[in-house]
Amino acid sequence: MKKAIFMPFAIVLAGCLLPAPVFGQSSSTVKPLTIEAIFAPGGLGGRGPENTEWSPDGTKLSFVQRDDEGEHGELWYVDAATGEKKVLVSAGKLASLAPDYSKTKNEREKERLTRYHVAAYRWSPDSKHLIFDSQGQLWLFDLATGTAVQFTSASDPSGDPKFSPDGSQVSYVRKHNLYVRPVSGKGEKQLTKDTADDLFNGDIDWVYAEELAVRSNYFWSPDGRQIAFLHMDETKVPTYPITNWIPTHPTVDNEKYPKVGDANPVVKLGVANAGGGKVRWISLPDEEESYIPRFGWVRDGIVWAEVLNRDQDKMDLYFVDAKSGKSTKVLSETAPGAWVNVNDDFKILKSGDRFLWSSWRDGHTHLYVYSFDKQNPLAAEAKLERQLTRGDYEMTGVDGVDEGLNTVFFSSNKDDARQRHIFSIKLDGTGLQQLTPDEGLYYAKFSDDAKHFEQTFMGPSTVPRMSLCAAGGACAPVWQARDEIKEYGIRAPKYLELRAEDGTTLYGRLLLPPGAPASGKIPLIVNIYGGPAAQMVLKEPMNPFDEILSRQGFAIFAVDNRGTPGRDRKFQASIRHEFGAIELKDQLDSLDQLFAQYPQLDKDRMAMWGWSNGGSMTLYAMTHSERFRAGVAVAPVTDQINYDTIYTERYMGQLKDDPKGYAESNVTADAAKLHGALMMAHGTGDDNVHFQNSVQMIDALIKAGKQFRLMIYPNKTHSISGTDSRTHLFHMIDDHFVQELK
Repeated sequence: MKKAIFMPFAIVLAGCLLPAPVFGQSSSTVKPLTIEAIFAPGGLGGRGPENTEWSPDGTKLSFVQRDDEGEHGELWYVDAATGEKKVLVSAGKLASLAPDYSKTKNEREKERLTRYHVAAYRWSPDSKHLIFDSQGQLWLFDLATGTAVQFTSASDPSGDPKFSPDGSQVSYVRKHNLYVRPVSGKGEKQLTKDTADDLFNGDIDWVYAEELAVRSNYFWSPDGRQIAFLHMDETKVPTYPITNWIPTHPTVDNEKYPKVGDANPVVKLGVANAGGGKVRWISLPDEEESYIPRFGWVRDGIVWAEVLNRDQDKMDLYFVDAKSGKSTKVLSETAPGAWVNVNDDFKILKSGDRFLWSSWRDGHTHLYVYSFDKQNPLAAEAKLERQLTRGDYEMTGVDGVDEGLNTVFFSSNKDDARQRHIFSIKLDGTGLQQLTPDEGLYYAKFSDDAKHFEQTFMGPSTVPRMSLCAAGGACAPVWQARDEIKEYGIRAPKYLELRAEDGTTLYGRLLLPPGAPASGKIPLIVNIYGGPAAQMVLKEPMNPFDEILSRQGFAIFAVDNRGTPGRDRKFQASIRHEFGAIELKDQLDSLDQLFAQYPQLDKDRMAMWGWSNGGSMTLYAMTHSERFRAGVAVAPVTDQINYDTIYTERYMGQLKDDPKGYAESNVTADAAKLHGALMMAHGTGDDNVHFQNSVQMIDALIKAGKQFRLMIYPNKTHSISGTDSRTHLFHMIDDHFVQELK
């Protein structure tokens, strides 16, 4: 069901969803652990590197490093050949060129910058210049002279800047239109000229950014003469009012947000000449009800585009002649009874006659190689050459390609769905090799030539670290979390294997109180997400809030039920067209097995809590089971039709096709069945899971005569971020469990 890809302590590496990563391991000297310490600026381990980028020539890995408070920051680089670290842009200059996002006062803008990892700067193709986006004004920085020149000065903000392939021009988006300007700074050209707020050219709306992970909607042709872009018409998309009640006279921001069954943005591709002139439009089938999640250039004159149907069980790959608009379907991917995953695995190889494509057609997500006619790409469908990876595991992303060595680098959870490692394989399917050694999660960012990569690692018993590695060679340290974190004595959990009713293995984890006796009765708290957007059970550093609860005498448990990611197609698609029933069944079956293995756990003093989808599952569990004495639901979806089209329809199908399934997943309808002490929390500025969800649940609970606790966070978004708000919220959660379970 829900998504809102946010869990309170999920780390998105190369840029954190939290103010900073929080990690640690056991130590003989245990330092008191507090909620205040967790959410203090910098967290427990210190503020990690941000905005990590490779220079186009592959010689430098750059990143922003700030102090914990964000008051001082510098742009550093690491030399790929020597591992030496140097400052590229000093703190004094960076303060104006790339202000700290945590100082952004608008909560929704702060969430956009952090959640979608908006780039603060981009390298020029010659690796000698940078362009900075300083809160809507662009600055051109010369590395040789160390000077910055303001590049734009319009009253309206400019964003998503890109250098042309030869570095002579810079493109950007302003007021939903595309602009191009020579690096000299003179002669700005406006390529698209729509004036309505509902028409986007190269810009991104909320639902494409959130649900299809779109980070840019325009791309230069290799010769720098043209720009392919996505045009979005949001005229028919309904709005949701986000109200700021703090001023004497409240203000309202109307957000374009298509809920289940609503009209989506109507999209089409355009090609604009960099020198200006009339836009040429590309016609693709079923645009009214289709998504175009990815597109780009095959080569000069030929555009590629993925077209996904609204049911999201069929995606077609088209090659298009940019001049005539003629298109050919070169590949069609279908997933009957499931959905087609949108990702960034499609890669045109530099040979110009092959591409990589991922699919879970054999039951697992694997990588495939296709070939096509280099001279006439539109002549025929692409030809499947070979399946590159295979086996009982998930290929989780293509990281880089070195065609000189005929090698593909990719991420995978091979051998353990709770881990993530970096692998290499030859383009002929031979030579599969795991490049990362330690137990845990690895994330890689490869240079364009795939000779080096930035590697971020976090495991269950080590502090997180970032390294610069040669592909297949040695690694040089770049950053590591503070060793002092070990003094907090945060322990790794026990990892468990449980079974669903059909025999499927379910992975769980359990943290018992320190020195817990084998007998006695220990209250249990279940931390849940339960949906298709996130795993809870990974070989990663333990959540320090779990450690705090555990030291108060609680046991903490989590299990990934069927429907969560990281597993095969059958496992993930088992929840299609329903929300809650299978997930809760797996949770309860796992708890029965847990109590049998650990009789010291008190089944009569059990609680559940979760955020987003986890909040939804908490409400579902407390209205469809009498086993939970207490629960906390943070930012929950309470009725599936309140959530957006792309995410919800992917898993539930369209409302017109399954009204019964949607009705059964509406937890407000079961408010009278609430069992246990409920606490709810939500931010009024949540543009993801709207505050409306909690309002509807509140109304239903009042009408049903049910008592509950409620905390509202004014103007806070889905993450309820910030030291003050997070500290307040987690103290409330802690107090609720102490009051209800002890």
